[in-house]
Amino acid sequence: MNTSEQDRWSRVKGRLRSSVGEDVYTSWFARMDLEGVQEESVRLSVPTRFLKSWIQAHYAERVLSCWQAEMPEVHRIDLTVRSAVRPVAPPKEAPAPVEARRAPAPELRSTATAPVSANHDALGGSPLDPRLTFASFVVGRSNTLAHAAARQVAEGRRGDPVMFNPLYIHAGVGLGKTHLLQAVTWAGNSGNERKVLYLTAEKFMYGFVAALKTQTALAFKEALRGIDVLVIDDLQFLQGKSTQAEFCHTLNALIDAGRQVVIAADRPPSDLESLDDRVRSRLAGGLVVEMGSLGEELRHGILKSRVAAARTHHATFDVPEEVLHYLARTITHNGRDLEGAINRLLAHSKLNNQPVTLEMAEREVRDLVRPQEPKRIKIEDIQRVVARQYNVSRSDLLSSRRTANVVRPRQVAMYLAKTLTLRSLPEIGRRFGGRDHTTVLHAVRKIEALVSKDTALSEEVESLKRQLQE
Repeated sequence: MNTSEQDRWSRVKGRLRSSVGEDVYTSWFARMDLEGVQEESVRLSVPTRFLKSWIQAHYAERVLSCWQAEMPEVHRIDLTVRSAVRPVAPPKEAPAPVEARRAPAPELRSTATAPVSANHDALGGSPLDPRLTFASFVVGRSNTLAHAAARQVAEGRRGDPVMFNPLYIHAGVGLGKTHLLQAVTWAGNSGNERKVLYLTAEKFMYGFVAALKTQTALAFKEALRGIDVLVIDDLQFLQGKSTQAEFCHTLNALIDAGRQVVIAADRPPSDLESLDDRVRSRLAGGLVVEMGSLGEELRHGILKSRVAAARTHHATFDVPEEVLHYLARTITHNGRDLEGAINRLLAHSKLNNQPVTLEMAEREVRDLVRPQEPKRIKIEDIQRVVARQYNVSRSDLLSSRRTANVVRPRQVAMYLAKTLTLRSLPEIGRRFGGRDHTTVLHAVRKIEALVSKDTALSEEVESLKRQLQE
């Protein structure tokens, strides 16, 4: 390559950087080299098939137009792979990749139409953490089913029948939802077959609103519906009627077309009160899996995993077994607190050049030792326990029957739902056969009045509360 070609290539790279932005340029174009210029064609190379496929699918016109600004006579870009080695995952700084089509065009022509996904920043996906893979996920009793379902999705191939759709995972903060969803995305994008897109609900909203403002909503919808696996995180934050309507249409279109949808939220579909009934119904129609709180054995496993990960960069770092047991026993809130504890011990050990001891651990993590949160009680649990206590069925509680042996248990269940959960009166009414909120309010006041003067009923209610809180 002569000096003139090298200068042109430097200017083209400058134009490309200005056109796509520094982050995108670093992720996808930093390792692209110029092999040569011949009449109307330019030969470029990248180190992996993954990069070649991605650039061909998403930046065909962009690369060509940057060259034509320097050399108007150029009408074709030939993109080749310098090496047969393909990485397991995309570059660390890359946005969540949407895999290119299985058989990309061999060249980038000026007559080609730019893929619609290249026009929407949201379809670059939300950022992925390279640490959040299946290899680093610690499996325990509380997350076995969620992990198995996520692996099933990740290992699927284009054209395979979808076993459950959507896969809906819900859990409290720091229990591993995002880890599983990002692991699905990394695994799905390690091949060159399916398009897997990871978006937070916030990024989905941003993409849709931006498309409306730029009058490219149709292209945005078409691009989304061309995804093979759509992964949406933190669905509880999805706001706005028009955005929710578009999400519902996208969900229906993907599921009806046999595409896989994976969703995570901090509560089950029935508790997403801000969402339309149709969306909740469609979400509940798939596989809904709860990831429970971390047991002590699982917390111990997570701590050992985090110590092992820290040792890859700090070979001398060591945490005695008694310290691991102490941390697993006392830090019960969530997995992020466990990781924070290991980071503190690592920092203290390295900065002060001291070994990790039990005394040091007790001092450094004392603010992470929180009182155990009360069990999160569900309305379904209340209905089940009350039905068993009064020897009626759950369907009786939801029915319109007005016989005395059903009315009192139903009122007790509504009272417990109001006092033991954060659900609103309209939501409780909806969960009890679609009743009006005034019916719930009447039941709550009725039981409150009776409990204050009926000792037997008061004891029954307290017994039910204990059963639910254990």
